[in-house]
Amino acid sequence: MIKVCIADDQQLIRESLKLWVESQPDFQVSGTAGDGIEVLEQLKVSLPDVILMDIRMPKLDGVQCTKKIKELYPQVKVIILTTFDDDDYVYNALKYGASGYLLKGIALEELCSAIKTVYSGQAMINPDIASKVLQLFYKMANEGGGLSSIDEKRTESLTKTEWKVIREIEKGKSNKEIAQTLCLSEGTVRNYLSTILDKLDLRDRTQLAIWAVQMSLSV
Repeated sequence: MIKVCIADDQQLIRESLKLWVESQPDFQVSGTAGDGIEVLEQLKVSLPDVILMDIRMPKLDGVQCTKKIKELYPQVKVIILTTFDDDDYVYNALKYGASGYLLKGIALEELCSAIKTVYSGQAMINPDIASKVLQLFYKMANEGGGLSSIDEKRTESLTKTEWKVIREIEKGKSNKEIAQTLCLSEGTVRNYLSTILDKLDLRDRTQLAIWAVQMSLSV
């Protein structure tokens, strides 16, 4: 059972999402919140697996709340669910550790799939903004952030196939696309990704993509 927390300053949206989540056999609602402060207070009592987080909320917005959550509870996954696709919002949300960035209006079936995808450790980006995400990876890479300082011994432990997976992730490809390109199963790609993150001591797929881009720019 995947525990989902819903954070949105609009009560109608909160309640609608709550009813929908409760109707799903694999999900349960761990709580709802109207702002980022409420989210952090709830997390002191019970940790959800995934948080559906709005961007614009009073007291503490979704981006800053995501930053604090990933600092305090790195195992909790955050999906930004918003009407805004502004570059700064996308950039900061991903930089601070969001595993997903979706636009409101997404089909409920797709939202269900996104929650399961993020819960499994993958990233999920709305197709409408996927093209700008790759550009943001380059922006993050150019800004540094310390990812290029990964110990050389860690990179030496990567196999040829793992490097191939990394190069495909650098291009912004999904696990399904990587599987098709490298003639692997999606499950095998997921296993490779998990091993790569462990070897490089990186937090998630986004950090891996930023590091891969940064490595390419430094060559």
